[in-house]
Amino acid sequence: MAKNILIVLLVLGLLAAAAAVVSALLVVRTVENAVRPVGELSAGVGTQVAGILHPTPTILPDPVTIVREVRALARLETIQYTVEKVITAETGQGALGFLFGDRLLFIAHGVVIAGVDLDRVTPDDIRFDAQGRVYLKLPAPEIFVATLDNEHSYVYDRDTGLLTRGDVTLEAAARQAAEDEIRKAAVEDGILEQAQKNAESALYRLLRALGIPDVIFVPAHPAAAGTATP
Repeated sequence: MAKNILIVLLVLGLLAAAAAVVSALLVVRTVENAVRPVGELSAGVGTQVAGILHPTPTILPDPVTIVREVRALARLETIQYTVEKVITAETGQGALGFLFGDRLLFIAHGVVIAGVDLDRVTPDDIRFDAQGRVYLKLPAPEIFVATLDNEHSYVYDRDTGLLTRGDVTLEAAARQAAEDEIRKAAVEDGILEQAQKNAESALYRLLRALGIPDVIFVPAHPAAAGTATP
């Protein structure tokens, strides 16, 4: 019995390790993209003049990097949503809005990723019966990532009053609201339920392939669902 439990835990650990490798590759790809030059200068007088009139921002990251914390994660990502939301942010829209008001229309593209945290599976969550069937209690599904895709998110339109230059914090507020709305939309569309089904399906096929006659999933406590562990 203990040997069977050890096998299941080993399988879950291998799955988690594979998920961690994929996440690490994504981080490496993101870092590579981030350190690419902003643009390549072209030859020609016309290009030089254009560069003077419309200079490209120069990004100068500090060469010193401080790693605050490193944590090993065993999160099995089982579903990804790509969500688009239109956000209207405004301020000063009273009777004098045409003078002091500020309104913008923000098109938000975001990504929401959900799955189960295999770190929470313990030997107590695994049980075998006399027929060799395994009863596996998975953790409640969680949202691991809910973030804006800045490459595809943008301010579509902005209207400022005659006597104002606009609220410098309005776009930041719109972006924060968009991120919250993207998470909310994914949850309302059933991303957590689908993440649970996908996790059970993947683990079921794997454990059956290892010779376990049947896998029965025990529901997790619903109160834990919805938010990833910090």
